Amino acid sequence: MAEAPILVTGATGLLGNNVVRLLLERGRRVRVLVRGGSDPQPLAGLDLEVVHGDVRDAGTVRTAAAGVSAIIHAAAWVRLTRRQLDVAREINVHGTCHVANEARESGVRLIHVSTIDALAPGSPSQPANEDTPGQKLLCSYVLSKREAECEVLRRVGEGLDAVIVNPGYLLGPWDWKPSSGRMLLEVAQRFAPFAPRGGTSICDVRDVAAGTLAAIDRGQPGRRYILAGENMTYLEAWRRFAALGGRRGPIKRYSRPVGWLTGILGDARERWASGESVINSATIGLGNTFHYYSSERARAELGYRTRPADESIRDAWEWFITHGYVRGAAAKARGG
Repeated sequence: MAEAPILVTGATGLLGNNVVRLLLERGRRVRVLVRGGSDPQPLAGLDLEVVHGDVRDAGTVRTAAAGVSAIIHAAAWVRLTRRQLDVAREINVHGTCHVANEARESGVRLIHVSTIDALAPGSPSQPANEDTPGQKLLCSYVLSKREAECEVLRRVGEGLDAVIVNPGYLLGPWDWKPSSGRMLLEVAQRFAPFAPRGGTSICDVRDVAAGTLAAIDRGQPGRRYILAGENMTYLEAWRRFAALGGRRGPIKRYSRPVGWLTGILGDARERWASGESVINSATIGLGNTFHYYSSERARAELGYRTRPADESIRDAWEWFITHGYVRGAAAKARGG
């Protein structure tokens, strides 16, 4: 009898797409739930079972989850803004509830892909772990992802077999939208004189995909696993990004008053234009945060391994060049 497929939601996103490709590389059957209007390119040429629908629709989730051996729930609404909380909750919370309910009813393991933003921040002297108390600035994305975790853990108490993984700042290939790599592209292709005041944990999406799959077999039910990487300031990260494009990196971190004023102006622009601003009080607040984390639990229990951040940064940049995201002198300098 053929092995039952693994269902992956969010399969066109950066992590979801890498998870799908790694599953296929390992000879596993894969079923994906994708919205009808999604870009077909990320899944083109892959041997998949495709169900079209939305995680917000319980009936569609039920159809997609029928007869699977496990579910990896990577679909999410990702916008760093204080607005659109209703949309964030519809997708990140209610959608997660639908997926978790089907996993519980079917008796299969759920790997819920959360984020380090649902956890407490760390510091330069003390990276945070899964049990560090506290919370980050509660913009719509962060709040909804925290609430989604609570819903998953509540269902664990009701019999759901679920494991939560909390990835750091992902870089690597197959970033079609682009998502995390948008920062890399922006900094590498235009001069950014000032960097955010905080820091981040750069991890390779391929390592996180492997850690996510390891959680199917090795993760403990109801347990969180941080899948982070190399902790560094945004100033250092942005200087490395800029070097790839042959540009001068930021001179220093922006001052607190400048950050505060920029965030206020970004919020005003969102209100006036009824859209999302790349810079607002949420992005400034999170940029001032040290997203420094320890992945020791994942290393010990999942066998999680990470590669150097420079390798992940370089490979992401090369993928963007190969797929036409980098134009002009920067691409030519790297053989594009």
